[in-house]
Amino acid sequence: MKRHYYVGTDLKEMSDVESELESAGISTPQIHVLSQDDAGVELARLNEVEAVLKKDVVHGTARGALFGILGSTAVLLFFWWSGLVQAYTWVPAIFLAVAVLGFCTWEGGLIGIQEPHTDFVRFQNDLESGRHVLLVDVVPEQEGILNSVVARHPGLRMAGEGEPTPGWVIGAQRKWSRFMELAP
Repeated sequence: MKRHYYVGTDLKEMSDVESELESAGISTPQIHVLSQDDAGVELARLNEVEAVLKKDVVHGTARGALFGILGSTAVLLFFWWSGLVQAYTWVPAIFLAVAVLGFCTWEGGLIGIQEPHTDFVRFQNDLESGRHVLLVDVVPEQEGILNSVVARHPGLRMAGEGEPTPGWVIGAQRKWSRFMELAP
């Protein structure tokens, strides 16, 4: 699977592209729009990039957890080397290690929420200029469909490729939306 990025100025055109892609067999969870005009995206009924995924929360939290693991390990090693575990048992050391891990993970998430997602940093100038980014995740068999649909829309320009959403996530989203359609 591969992600394709397209930049355009017209949300109506992006809505048309999304409809054409869906009718050609590319599912809604494979198509997203990144924009600073959340109201316009909502009005055009486009599949928007989730707010939490616009920011680098997940990456920041993972980085924080890594630092937390290192800090927790340092705390445990300090207690062990200093001999404090013989005097006070392992309970305070483990408690402090868990607290360090939790704090670092939490702090990493807070730092990440202040930064744009690492995959979307390259589009900051476009977004600030009022343009929108169309993200389409396709398997190799769908490349032709994507190319033919995009070729009919000159208002979109190719803006690169990247890592897609994992296939199992897209599959789960498809099943969830199907369940929501059929649920009473």
